[in-house]
Amino acid sequence: MTDIDFKEKTKDLIDSLKSVCANYGLGNDGNEFKIITQVFLYKFMNDKFAYEVKKIDKGLKNANNWEEIVRSYSEEDYEMLLLQLGADTAKLKPEHFISELFSRQNESDFAKLFDDTLIDIAITNNDVFSVKTDGGAKVVLFERITEFISDGSKRDDFARAIINKLVGVSFEHIFQEKFDFYATIFEYLIKDYNTNSGGKYAEYFTPHAVAKIMAAILVNKPDQDVTVYDPSAGSGTLLMNIAHAIGEDKCTIYSQDISQKSSSLLRLNLILNNLVHSIQNIIQGNTILHPYHKDKDGSLEKFDYIVSNPPFKLDFSDYRDDLDSKENNERFFAGIPNVPNKAKEKMAIYLLFVQHIMHSLSKKGKAAIVVPTGFITAQSGIDKKIRERMVESKMLAGVV
Repeated sequence: MTDIDFKEKTKDLIDSLKSVCANYGLGNDGNEFKIITQVFLYKFMNDKFAYEVKKIDKGLKNANNWEEIVRSYSEEDYEMLLLQLGADTAKLKPEHFISELFSRQNESDFAKLFDDTLIDIAITNNDVFSVKTDGGAKVVLFERITEFISDGSKRDDFARAIINKLVGVSFEHIFQEKFDFYATIFEYLIKDYNTNSGGKYAEYFTPHAVAKIMAAILVNKPDQDVTVYDPSAGSGTLLMNIAHAIGEDKCTIYSQDISQKSSSLLRLNLILNNLVHSIQNIIQGNTILHPYHKDKDGSLEKFDYIVSNPPFKLDFSDYRDDLDSKENNERFFAGIPNVPNKAKEKMAIYLLFVQHIMHSLSKKGKAAIVVPTGFITAQSGIDKKIRERMVESKMLAGVV
């Protein structure tokens, strides 16, 4: 199957899941987005598990029903099979298989069985696949998605409709290829949630063309055992591109983002792109107010590569004065924007992100930041002070 064929297959699955959501009154809202991404992740985990166990037990590869053979394993043999799986593969039990749910779909309370299955997968894999908040809480993989249907009498049928969309599709073969295929999923999903100039709840993302240029500029020679950080990561487009440029097995990803939605998408992105080892470093929280990644002495951790497309303008008046502290004097060396009398939503929060990035860069580190044109042309204020520091410290390599 070609890359184009796979993209069409992916889009068809997304469209069919959207159709199910629409038929049950969940068209074009936040819950629809959660359902589609979580169901797709469940499908991915099933197919990745199948692909990996068939590599371990060659007898499963050409079997007509590999799931049935696996179910016949003794408890000890099955545990041994799981131990041989890499950390990037979710540990599934036979009752977690899509084929198992498909065969049981006519049972009563099927919606509960469906949700219980997702929750059990999340609990079983909690240590590796959970995202943390800046307060230390863990955000698990899955939710009880059938409960998004307000009419309880329709939940069983909703769960059946979903499981029937998943059984006829297999992505096992794509694990042999080097596709950054999550880009297809995200871009195709986001088109329906980023209309009308974004709206209040839109999630913005950096175009892949821009992300690839930034990665190419930063990674101009082989590197290894390096750290990569984005303090406003979003869904991770910038991080994925630079990780691909360096090599997924040669770098460790760190991030923070205040958005729950973006943090969940970034986790999905890491899972799909062989970066599961970095999920423990994905933090949902306010980078400016509560930076999470710190060294043992409490100082901000320093990184080898930093990429960012931070929000340009945002109302942070509620915590602006909390930032104006002795602890932040060095971090925000050029100053903190004042709260205006009007149009607080236009406060230049990107100036704080730029300073934070400069403070978080290792001595030999490299950074690439997307900034508004005004930052380059400003003749006074915080903008100018930041540029002067960059030039004086010989940090500025160029402007594209």
